[in-house]
Amino acid sequence: MYAIIEDSGSQIKVTTGDILQLDHRAVEDGAEIVFDRVLMTSNGEGQTTLGKPYVAGASVTGKVLRHELGEKLDVFRFRRRTGYKRKTGHRQPYLAVEITDIKA
Repeated sequence: MYAIIEDSGSQIKVTTGDILQLDHRAVEDGAEIVFDRVLMTSNGEGQTTLGKPYVAGASVTGKVLRHELGEKLDVFRFRRRTGYKRKTGHRQPYLAVEITDIKA
């Protein structure tokens, strides 16, 4: 069984046991998150349910594993012939979530 959910403006295909990297939000580790914006569900046997825009009564439950940082991105600014150089870095915060249940 799988579902397609909408979170932070993106569509994500999830199955039970998947570990996702979602946008950071203020939630404690071990907390439970319920995704109620389910766009489609499928039972794996060819039967699918499409929402208009969301499937009524469907939800996906996940457990917060940890807060983590993504890989470092280097930001380099340069203007030619002026001696202007600036180098900074950035690490995007993410939220690791394990999908525990899909209710269609």
